[in-house]
Amino acid sequence: MKKGMSGNMKRVIVDYKKLNAPLLDLLVERYPDGYGDRDIISFRNAQGEWVECIEVTTEDTMYLVKVSKRLTTAMEEYDDNDSDEDEIDISGSNDFEEE
Repeated sequence: MKKGMSGNMKRVIVDYKKLNAPLLDLLVERYPDGYGDRDIISFRNAQGEWVECIEVTTEDTMYLVKVSKRLTTAMEEYDDNDSDEDEIDISGSNDFEEE
């Protein structure tokens, strides 16, 4: 388990289509230059499908955001729009709920 992380954290798997602005903010902050192979967490979900995600954590929730080309595009577009406006040890664990 990562330092400072509570065992009582809610764990959620999120598809990029369901990302809200605060979660996109956290993703762009955590991965300002994009994410790489070392950032990807891979596992089989309850349906036996292979899933690749990147992690972002809030005070009470660990989110695994499903990786796809569309996620990369969404992060880049969100970061560009934001700039224009000037404004889990989970290895071996599959106890995330999907949104």
